[in-house]
Amino acid sequence: MKLLIDADYIVYKSCAAAETEVDFGNDVILVTSNFSDALRATNGELTKIRDKFGSFSDIILFFSDSVNFRKKILPSYKGHRNRKKPCGYKRVIKALYDDYEVVMTPTIEADDALGIYATQYPGNVIVSPDKDMKQIPGKLYNLDEDFTITKEAGAKWHLIQSLAGDQTDGYSGVPGIGVKRAETLFNKEGYSWKTVVKAFEDKGLTEEDALVNARLARILTVNDYDFDKLQPKLWSPASDYKVNNGARPKTKTA
Repeated sequence: MKLLIDADYIVYKSCAAAETEVDFGNDVILVTSNFSDALRATNGELTKIRDKFGSFSDIILFFSDSVNFRKKILPSYKGHRNRKKPCGYKRVIKALYDDYEVVMTPTIEADDALGIYATQYPGNVIVSPDKDMKQIPGKLYNLDEDFTITKEAGAKWHLIQSLAGDQTDGYSGVPGIGVKRAETLFNKEGYSWKTVVKAFEDKGLTEEDALVNARLARILTVNDYDFDKLQPKLWSPASDYKVNNGARPKTKTA
């Protein structure tokens, strides 16, 4: 069993904690960081995760690429996240290559690389606090509890996210509909693309608006990536959730 870890979150948190502000007055504030502290904190978090599942577990770390394919779908995607990464962020990632297997796939986020790997090689454990990972069938540890996501539950969660949107990531879904209202609507009308489109149209939006939100919400699986062209396949209502035996995504170093 391998632990597939969303390491963006862990390294960001560890590097941010290692930063120190020095206020010189006269409008001058210097931000410094201790690299050793940041790397030590990162390794400490990874060790805690490994210990929970047994020290025999292999770890694979997943990071987001600096280029994000979702920006082509919606240029404002995550546009509010303009703060630069904490000091030492890239250096810590580079150091992790010495001790861990690291996956960073061109144009996609860590979530997507996790989804592709987990559906290509079932039986491993995804470790991520991101609720979007509830789309991916298999075992998930959200840093609080671990549970199993069925294929059907994963497909339903994608539709729920398409309606509810994600303000953190910068796409709105249907105005006035959150996760609870989306679940209520689907339980009444059925989990289908028709239900999604009707909800958008009832608010004066279009099927194209629905499709944009669904594509932004979709966490890639092995079926959603073109291994020859090294690029995502955009989701469509005709897409299914069947896992095939595609090749593993190529990786690059930080």
